[in-house]
Amino acid sequence: MTDATVSTSRPRAILPALEKIYLPLDTFAETLLRVLCGVLLVTHGYGKIVNPFGAVGMVESLGFYPGVFWSPLLAATEFFGGILIAIGLLTRPAAFAATIVLLVTVYFHGIVQGEGLGGAEKSVLWAAILFFFAVRGANSQSVDAKLGKQF
Repeated sequence: MTDATVSTSRPRAILPALEKIYLPLDTFAETLLRVLCGVLLVTHGYGKIVNPFGAVGMVESLGFYPGVFWSPLLAATEFFGGILIAIGLLTRPAAFAATIVLLVTVYFHGIVQGEGLGGAEKSVLWAAILFFFAVRGANSQSVDAKLGKQF
């Protein structure tokens, strides 16, 4: 057995009977996480997309100039990126862009607002989930898979 074979195979379950539950739910669980992540990102970005220049002051306070460029980009990343992630189309670039946004919010809440990890923990979790999809891409239950191509 090669190292590649060992690293990609699943470890045996301590209770093998549980594999009958885990294995069929594997794809469903990943799809559910991706769809919920995308839908919640759309929900979070909705207020920004209806007022794309509403965050100009906030993004400039973080050092992103000009705010009239970055504020609509933030809105589009959250709203349209969330749609792409939810349906699994161009999943990797959408998730990568959203990961960057969330890392900025980690900085904003943790450092700028002085809230530390307690204030940044949701953003850290969001960034980790989005990073997972940026690296992994979408699964078989996605538009990317139906097209037979991923970015």
